[in-house]
Amino acid sequence: MLEQQIYSIESANINQETLAAMKNAGAAMKAIHGKMTMEDVDVTMEQLREQHELTQEIGNAITSMPITEPIDDDELESDLAALEQEKLDEQMLRTGTVPVADALGGRALPAVETGPVKGKNKVPVREEEDDEEEELRRLQAEMAM
Repeated sequence: MLEQQIYSIESANINQETLAAMKNAGAAMKAIHGKMTMEDVDVTMEQLREQHELTQEIGNAITSMPITEPIDDDELESDLAALEQEKLDEQMLRTGTVPVADALGGRALPAVETGPVKGKNKVPVREEEDDEEEELRRLQAEMAM
């Protein structure tokens, strides 16, 4: 019963504060609107519409006359493809080396003799370099496509 009385008093206070706020808002709006008339609003709105139409006409005039050559979609696509390829090339160059020890689970590779392999014909160094250069040129030509 006491809680109900407290709730009723709180509710009455909230209602009183709400009514006071509404009266203050009404007075503020009356003060603001006191200097305005519907005729003033109509004139202002008409001026805004005229300026908006003028802005649209100016925009249409600017966009209807091409200043530069038309854009070639094929050229743009080829430029994009070249940029993507360049980015991919850069990424491939930054990949680094393959961590062999990690791939083996931390185990070391077995020791082997170093030197020429017996029974194999050794390709002359100059011929080997020419083959590598030729392969490099073919790869570069493929990447340029």
